Amino acid sequence: MSFLFSGIDHVQLAAPAGCEPEVRHFFTGILGWDEIPKPEILKKRGGVWFQCGVQQVHIGVQNDFVPAKKAHPAFYVKGLRALRDHLIQQNVHILDDDARSDEGVARFYVNDPFGNRLEFMEHSS
Repeated sequence: MSFLFSGIDHVQLAAPAGCEPEVRHFFTGILGWDEIPKPEILKKRGGVWFQCGVQQVHIGVQNDFVPAKKAHPAFYVKGLRALRDHLIQQNVHILDDDARSDEGVARFYVNDPFGNRLEFMEHSS
């Protein structure tokens, strides 16, 4: 083949119109991600973009919004236990999952303010 995939630039999640204040509170205020500016031509569509490690997470407005309850992004975290404790202190509901613990993977799920599923994980090795 003459092409090669080199990674993921961003993941997009959807949210309802008018979501921006709640999105900023959750992703910046609670998760601590930096908001990044959207290109001028895309600002009129609403939503907010964030930096997460070397990737970006884009929250886009969807008029007929329905949360993604099964499909989800998974984020590597260094200090997963500290993140879990922090989220609990912020009254974010945690769903623990030990299905991959035999592989040395610790993980849990949360829902963003609009019901989209997010996974946070850390490898023990």
